[in-house]
Amino acid sequence: MSKDRFSDQSKSYAAFRPTYPTSLFDFIMKQVKDNKAAWDCGCGSGQVTNALAERFEKVCATDISANQIANAIQRENINYSVAPAEKTSFADHQFDLVTVGQALHWFNISAFFSEVRRVSKSTGVVAVWGYSLLSVETGIDEIVSRFYTAVVGPYWDKERKLIDEKYRTIEFPFKRIDVPTFDFSFQWNIDELRGYLSTWSAVRKYIQQNQEDPVDKVIGELRTLWGDGRRKVSFPLFVRMGKV
Repeated sequence: MSKDRFSDQSKSYAAFRPTYPTSLFDFIMKQVKDNKAAWDCGCGSGQVTNALAERFEKVCATDISANQIANAIQRENINYSVAPAEKTSFADHQFDLVTVGQALHWFNISAFFSEVRRVSKSTGVVAVWGYSLLSVETGIDEIVSRFYTAVVGPYWDKERKLIDEKYRTIEFPFKRIDVPTFDFSFQWNIDELRGYLSTWSAVRKYIQQNQEDPVDKVIGELRTLWGDGRRKVSFPLFVRMGKV
């Protein structure tokens, strides 16, 4: 079953996690045959859900975290529910699209893909994506990389390896759709970077076990290099998409 690593930080997750580019959703919409119904699985605070709600008549969104859903974006055509990715109460063959943004690695993946087949229409599309470690410039990247691997590295769940591998090692049992590269970057100040780093599940585990926040120290190291303004922060966005 899916792991819940974000209930205790749902408000921070909603505030500081990066939003996905419009170009990604525009490309997805070119692949779907109809826009009647979509399922956003592992919806978290509803970033993907909200984007889909602008494009589909109805969006069903699920997460195992009630706290995440309580802080999610609300719209009239969104129906949120607490449910595991691998077993839902949805009827067979009702969705034109199934999406997962930065959450697939927490699932029992083969069981989830079986559920995708069950609930998708014969013309359905599935799109899963994630993003790995951010980059800014060499000096900053070296500090962030050391924080990622040496400081909080031991606190990552084993599933994080799938993100580092950009989902390439996951068996994807659908007819592949080739996906272009999307720009996924933001202009952040140092406080926005702090907020984002604080949402890492490994950071939360570090705090629980050591009773201190490791983000304080790394932000102190970064502050001089970063300065007072905003810097371009880029994330490698990787996508796997297929026809069911």
